[in-house]
Amino acid sequence: MQACKISQMYDLKETIASEIFTGKEYPWEVLDDIEDFILKLGPTLDPDRYEKRGENIWVARSALVHSSANIIGPCIIDEKTEVRPCAFIRGKAIVGKNCVVGNSTELKNVILFNVVQVPHYNYVGDSILGFHSHMGAGSITSNVKSDKSLVVVRDKEETIETGRKKFGAMLGNYVEVGCNSVLNPGTVICPHSNIYPLSSVRGVVPARSIFKSGKGTEIVAKR
Repeated sequence: MQACKISQMYDLKETIASEIFTGKEYPWEVLDDIEDFILKLGPTLDPDRYEKRGENIWVARSALVHSSANIIGPCIIDEKTEVRPCAFIRGKAIVGKNCVVGNSTELKNVILFNVVQVPHYNYVGDSILGFHSHMGAGSITSNVKSDKSLVVVRDKEETIETGRKKFGAMLGNYVEVGCNSVLNPGTVICPHSNIYPLSSVRGVVPARSIFKSGKGTEIVAKR
C-alpha cells in the first residue's frame, strides 16, 4: 500500500522525533515505541532550551502552557507551541514546534509534527498527525473498534493487518479535517486532503482528495 508509507505521508525534517521512524515502513509501526523514545530523547535535550517540568516531562522554554492544562509524562512539548486552558495530555505524547493544543483537547500516545493544530475539543489517541495538519472543532480519532477486534487498514484494492487493538488515525502533511468529524480506527488520510465537516471516515483517503459525507460518501480529486 504505497500511499500509506512513511515516505509518502510525512516530511521527517518537521519533527523532533524523526529518528523513531528509522527502519519502519508504515507510520503506525512506531506507536509502540513512543514512550521509550521520549525517555531516551528527553534527557538529551538542551537544558537552555527545554525545561524538565515533572517526571519525564520536557517542555521548551519558548512554549506557552496554561496553568490549567494537565500534562502526564512521558511527554515532550517543542518550541513555540501553545497548550491552552484545560488541555489534557495524558502521556506518551510528542508535540512539535508551533503547534496548538487547545481547550479541552486530549492527547494520548501520539506524535504531532510541527505546525499541527488540534485547537478545540479534540481527542487524538494512538495517532500521528503530519506537518501543518489541522483538526476542526470537535473532530476526534476513534482508536478502538466497537467489537474490540484488531484494526485493519483498507483501501479499494488492498488490506493490511496491523495487529493493533488501538489505532486512531494517520494524517499526512497538510491534511484538513472538518468540524465534528469522526476518524474511525485505521483511518489513513494522505497528504493535502480535506475532510468535510460531520464526516465519518474510515479506510484510506488518497492524497489531494476531498472526502464528502452527506447522503453518501464520495471521494473526489482536488482540481
